[in-house]
Amino acid sequence: MAYIYGLIIVALFFAVMHFFTELDLKQKMGATVLTLSFVMAALYYNTLQNAKAEHLRDVMLRFNQGKSLQCGDLEVDKQNFTLSVGTQTFIAKEQTPYSGKMVVASDCE
Repeated sequence: MAYIYGLIIVALFFAVMHFFTELDLKQKMGATVLTLSFVMAALYYNTLQNAKAEHLRDVMLRFNQGKSLQCGDLEVDKQNFTLSVGTQTFIAKEQTPYSGKMVVASDCE
C-alpha cells in the first residue's frame, strides 16, 4: 500500500512540474526519476526496519516464554541470562558459565 502512495506522490510531483514550471522534458524526467528513487529507497528502508523489528519482537517473546535461543555460538535461556529490555540485550547471570557475557538480542535466531 505504501508503494502506491509513493507512486501517487511522484505522479503529483511530475504533474506540478509539468504544468507550473518552464523546465524542458528531460529536466522534468530527471527530477521525477530522482524523486522516485528517493521515495523507493525510503520505502525499502522502512520495509527492512519493519522486518528487523519483527525479528527482535519474536526473539524477545520466545525468551520470555522460556524457550532457548541460539545466539551465535551461545545458547541463551532464562536460567543463565536476563533480558535488558531497554538495550535489548541478554546479560549473563552471575555464578553461571556465561558470567560477564552480553548478547545483543538481534543477533539471535
